[in-house]
Parts: sequence; C-alpha cells; structure tokens
Amino acid sequence: MMTIATLKEKRLPKEPGVYLMKGKDSDIIYIGKAKDLNKRVTSYFVKKDHDPKTARLVLEIADIEFVVTDNEIEAFLLESNLIKRYRPQFNIELKDNSRYTYLKITDEPFPRLLVARRNRNGAFQGPRGRVYGPFVRGSSKYLTVGLLRKLFKVRVCNRLPKTPCLQYFIKNCDAPCIENVTKERYMQGINSLRDILEGRSSIERFAEEMQHVMKRASDIGDYERAKEIRDMLYRLDNLRIRQKMEKANKRPDEEYVGIARDEKKGIAHVMVLKRTHGVISDRRKFEFELVADNTFSSFLLQYDSSAPAIPRMVCTSEEPGERDVLEKSLEKLAGHHVRIASPGSAGERRQLIDLIARNLAMYVERGYAPAVVELRDSLSLSVMPETVDCFDVSNLGTDIAVGSSVRFVNGKPHKGGYRRFKIQSIEGQNDFAMIGELVRRRYDDSMDLPDLVVIDGGRGQLGAATAALAAVGLSGIPCIGLAKENEEIYMQGAHYPVSLPRNNSGLRMLQYARDEAHRFGLAYNKSLRKITRP
Repeated sequence: MMTIATLKEKRLPKEPGVYLMKGKDSDIIYIGKAKDLNKRVTSYFVKKDHDPKTARLVLEIADIEFVVTDNEIEAFLLESNLIKRYRPQFNIELKDNSRYTYLKITDEPFPRLLVARRNRNGAFQGPRGRVYGPFVRGSSKYLTVGLLRKLFKVRVCNRLPKTPCLQYFIKNCDAPCIENVTKERYMQGINSLRDILEGRSSIERFAEEMQHVMKRASDIGDYERAKEIRDMLYRLDNLRIRQKMEKANKRPDEEYVGIARDEKKGIAHVMVLKRTHGVISDRRKFEFELVADNTFSSFLLQYDSSAPAIPRMVCTSEEPGERDVLEKSLEKLAGHHVRIASPGSAGERRQLIDLIARNLAMYVERGYAPAVVELRDSLSLSVMPETVDCFDVSNLGTDIAVGSSVRFVNGKPHKGGYRRFKIQSIEGQNDFAMIGELVRRRYDDSMDLPDLVVIDGGRGQLGAATAALAAVGLSGIPCIGLAKENEEIYMQGAHYPVSLPRNNSGLRMLQYARDEAHRFGLAYNKSLRKITRP
C-alpha cells in the first residue's frame, strides 16, 4: 500500500493532468484527471472519511504515475482515451457494449487483424496482441475488419502456408507466405493501420497519401500497383459516402441524460434518450460505481466520445461538474458547438427529464424490499431505510431493567445485528433515560450504523433517543418513535404524529421490528430473573 510519505517522493506538480494508479502487479486500477495533480492525488491519502469503495481503492494503490497536460480540456480528453485503452477496474465502464467493436493487431512476425473477443471474465481471448477500441458502428473511425484487411493487405491465414491462398489471387494480400513481400513493406501497411486505430492519423489522411503513392506508381510505369491503389480508394470512397449518410440520418437533434445515485450501494444509474426531428429515436441505460472521481461529467464524456455523433444540445437532470470544460472537450471531439443545458421548470424538456427520473427511480428501487421503499416514501426520508435498528426497554418491576436493539436489513431480521443491554446508570422506572442509555451504548465508538433508528414509544422516548444520538455525534441519522396505542409515528421536528394506513407495508415492517425488539428484550429479562431468583 502506498503512503503519504512515498507519495511525496513522486513530487507531483501543481498543474493539470491525468494520474494513473497502479496495483501491486503494476496493472492500472484507476485513472483520473485533475486541475491540480498534487492537490487531488494527495487528498486520497489525507482524507479519512472515504466511502467504502474509494477506501478499498486507496488500499490497493501500490504506485502512481502522472501525465501533465496544458489545460483541463486536454486532461478531460486524455483521461477518456486512457480509460478506453486500459479499462481499469475502478473506472466507469459503459455496460451497454452491444454496439462497440474492439480490434486486435497480433504480435507476430507478419501481424494479423482480428476482432477482439472477451471471455466471461471480460479478458480478451486469442493470440497476444494490442487491442484497439471501442469503435462504434456508424462513426468515422469504424471500418469493417474485412475492408481494413483489404486496404492494408493484411493476411487472414492462421498460419503462414507454403502456397498462396485465394486472397493473393484476388489482390487482397501480398502473400508473405511465399516471401512475395518483404517484412519491411508488409509492416508499412500495419503501421499505417495502427496510426489510424490509435487516432494519430485518419482515413482521410491515409487516402490523400495513397493518392500520391498512386500517382508516383503511375509516373514510373508501375500501372498494376497504381490500379490496385485506385481500386482500394474506390472501395474506401464508397464506404465513406455510406458512413456520411448514416451519420446524417442518425444525428440526434437533442440528447437527454438523467442520473440517480444509490448512495447506499455506491452505484449511479444513468438513462439516455435521443430525440431526432422531435421523435425519441433511442434509449440507453447504464450504471457505474461511485468510486473516487467517477462522476456525471466523467460518464458524459465517456458516453458521447464513443457515440456515432455528438448532438449540439445535451439536456441533463443536474448540472455536471466542470460543465464549461466538459462542453469544450465535447466540442473538440464533435467539431461543432455543444451546449449542456438544464430542462427548466416546465415544457417538453422538463417532461422528458421527469420521465427519465421516474424510470431511474424504479431501477434503484428494484434492489430493495417493497416495504423499505414504501416506508421511505411514506415518511419522506432522505435515504433508503435498508438498515433499521429498533430499541425497546424491558423492566418488569423495579429490580431488573434491560433493553434490546434488533436490526432489520432490507425488511428482514438480521440476527447478527441484535444487541441486549443491562441498564447500568438509571435507577427506578425512567423509560426516557433508559432509552437514552441504550442508544448511546449501542453506537458509542461503533462504525456499524443504521439508516433509521426506531424507538418503541412516543415523543418523550424520541427526544431522549435523538439527544443520545447527538451526544455521540450521530445527529444526522433519522430517528422516529412508534407509539403502540394508536400506531402513530413521531418524527423529529414534527408538531404532530403521522398515521399510516394499516395496510401500509412500511408500517407493518416497523411493527414487526418493534414486536421483535420487545420479544428479544423480554426473553433477556426473564433469563436474568431465573438466575437471580432465590
């Protein structure tokens, strides 16, 4: 694990750039960007209250490298390209990969071009080689493997045979198998292909270069070579015209993007709607882990930089961080002005964003029991009450007083979270003070915290519990009281209790937890009485 002391040895500059975090095997596990590399990277090791996933990332960091850029826009774009190239485990990876193609140039004396396929674990299969992509059908960088092989005369045979195959006779391969082409000449085509796949060159520039080669071949009388290049350029022109038409037909007028974060599970859900000529033409759903700098901005750049076309207007459910830098980065990729806008308070755009929000809410809720979701909605809780602790005091008579705390996780009892207490500091029957002691002792120095605390009792018991939570620095945890007489719910800061319908599944879950706390505490009380009975 890397420490702040070893980090200082790196002498990270206070400039914009990209940082690459490596694991113990020197593999890249996370790539991020920063306006100030020194400040951002140092914060990982200084900050103590990371979310669990980011804390796990920090524990796995063995080394850090960095690349300085001239400005934030270059950092945005470089980060996106490096993530696509290395696919680190902690970065955002678009799950909807059905429209992407990865290509591989093999590590062989006469390399081949293959479609790169993955195994179940996500690793690329087949012979060793450099993988490129993803490439999107319809984008200017996408070409079929077959056409790329023809353009650059790349062999297709698994092993070099001793006689030429059909591809040689139809002018698609120069037959390195019979030494009809030197390795140097063969690699010229491979290197040109690499330049295009890596983005150092373009199909357009390659076509211009081939025009000059064709003219030189014709000037020296090599008409067969000139004819081959002419035919290749003809095929390339046909493809470029078809791509241009597809791009024009597919270009969305507007893009609508909404995000919903499930903070408890550390996952962000994103939905994208594309509208062309006023009609919804496409819908995509993604999710990514909320780790380190995995943000809405990061997602938007990853998504749009891989899309066939970037629209001129992107309407988002919330303003992404560093919006100006993101807009300029997308403009640099798109070649035209891009505006990221809010939907406003009314109108069609607001209706579409609200539609996305409703759909995303359903995706979030799928991971929780219906009772948990209904309780959150009924009480307007700020977080999903997946983990609920319920407290009860059991003091039959005046000689023995005990208390209990039971835990429900996703609507069901979790016996590992049950606790029982013998009241220590309170004499006599003072339920309010006893509840305060139970809550304080349960969470004092505890990192295992619930989303909601429930007290068996009314306003007085609730006041004692909230005071105890504040005393141990946990005033942010929601706390309610469930009064048994009328099954009313008392909430912090509310003048009147809340009455839920008897068939409300959230209320039934609270009653189940309250009854379970009573049963567990009473059983403990009875066991102590048996021990102390003369």
